[in-house]
Amino acid sequence: MSQAAKSRPELSFWHIWNMCFGFIGIQFGFALQNANVSRIFQTLGAEIDALPILWVAAPITGLLVQPIVGYFSDKTWNRLGRRRPYFLVGALLTSGALFVMPHSPTLWMAAGMLWIMDASINISMEPFRAFVGDMLPQRQRTLGFVMQAFFIGVGSVVASSLPWLMTNMWGVSNTAAPGVVPDSVIFSFTLGGVILLLAMGWTIFTTREYSPEQLAAFNAHEGQLESPADLMHRPAARYLKGGFAWCAGSLASAGLIYALQLKAELYILAGGLAVFGLLQLLAGWLQNSGKTQHGVYQVTHDLFHMPCTMMQLAVVQFFSWFALFAMWIYITPAIASFHFGATDTSGALYNEGADWSGVLLGSYNGFAMLAAFIIPLMTRKLGRKLTHAINLLLGAAGFISFVLIRDPSWLLLSMVGVGCAWASIISMPYAILSCALPGHKMGVFMGIFNFFIVIPQILAASLLGLLVGVVFEGQSIYALVLGGVCFILAAGFTMLVDDDDN
Repeated sequence: MSQAAKSRPELSFWHIWNMCFGFIGIQFGFALQNANVSRIFQTLGAEIDALPILWVAAPITGLLVQPIVGYFSDKTWNRLGRRRPYFLVGALLTSGALFVMPHSPTLWMAAGMLWIMDASINISMEPFRAFVGDMLPQRQRTLGFVMQAFFIGVGSVVASSLPWLMTNMWGVSNTAAPGVVPDSVIFSFTLGGVILLLAMGWTIFTTREYSPEQLAAFNAHEGQLESPADLMHRPAARYLKGGFAWCAGSLASAGLIYALQLKAELYILAGGLAVFGLLQLLAGWLQNSGKTQHGVYQVTHDLFHMPCTMMQLAVVQFFSWFALFAMWIYITPAIASFHFGATDTSGALYNEGADWSGVLLGSYNGFAMLAAFIIPLMTRKLGRKLTHAINLLLGAAGFISFVLIRDPSWLLLSMVGVGCAWASIISMPYAILSCALPGHKMGVFMGIFNFFIVIPQILAASLLGLLVGVVFEGQSIYALVLGGVCFILAAGFTMLVDDDDN
């Protein structure tokens, strides 16, 4: 490469299309999971207040897998490239999990398959975020992440609606004996696994990545390098002191939960404090041993040296994803009970409500697909921060309206706002963040950024069952209202983010 050719070249529309197309497959896995896993759990005997603890596998898996995959993908280079090897492995594992999940004979096997499925999806998804930062110049990254949002919408519309389509267009049964998953769900998961493999394969075989030497030149030219302060090591004593403090807090929290006989899922929070404490203790030990090139130490170092913009976006992500997780857990029981008046999971009315919730999940992704065309226009006029805040407020209005609308058909209007928020959540924070990160650590920082998606989900899994069962007296519809309040808070914090989007 010549000395003059140090800036990433702008890519054509179809090149960006091909490199983002695999997100259809990733979202097929997520959408089938989000729309149907609560239904599978309840079919296999789960009580309504046990759903969050069963779902907790998904965010915990992301918390562990994404920074590890990000760290290694930053350092990978082979015949397939830097990120594409992870696309391939994740696609193969996710498809296998989709084939097996609806055939689970017991509740705990289904929970285990959710864990495997989410780990597999995360192997592919995190490198996809970093892929945009690798391939596109900063001025095209908003377009790249919005293109991903478009494909997420396409995949979700089809995948979320598959059980409904199976029943209403192809005559596949959506009911079964108690404890048996309906054929409409089984066939949907099988078809989803095939589509995931095909979509991911398209991106893997139509896109070529830049070499490590080219990427290093691009990053230097575009100023995406670490500052001297970021390269300094945090004193090992601070890691050790912090680690002991967090572990002590974990023990105290666990003792309080036990003494007050609180909900068992609150132990997840105590466990999270312990994990963070142990991570710091391990980092301190590695530094004292001179093993600062170890992956665990590197990830911990980067966690404590996040760019300012990333820390500000973390707060926005926290409230945004708490709201989304509340919807994914409770939309099916909320629609079935509040709008269809059904709680018997083996009855036709409950399954009608469950199918309609799948249509609603598909519709908000459809509206997100349309919003993906509007968001780039908004950013040119209003900037990325104001664009994101407006879309989050539209999502808040959509969530809160669920308790005001009784006719389930009109809930499609609510999903317009949720779709606008979703399209913005999966594009704007990443577009802002990718321009604030050192290019050679795009993968690991994108993985660490996932902490602020996962932590609110773990909190939601720990607390929502308690809130719905005690505060909301079993009325799951109010979990969606709470999600609306969280979107309002996220919009406010968005306006405090430092973003140079020139």
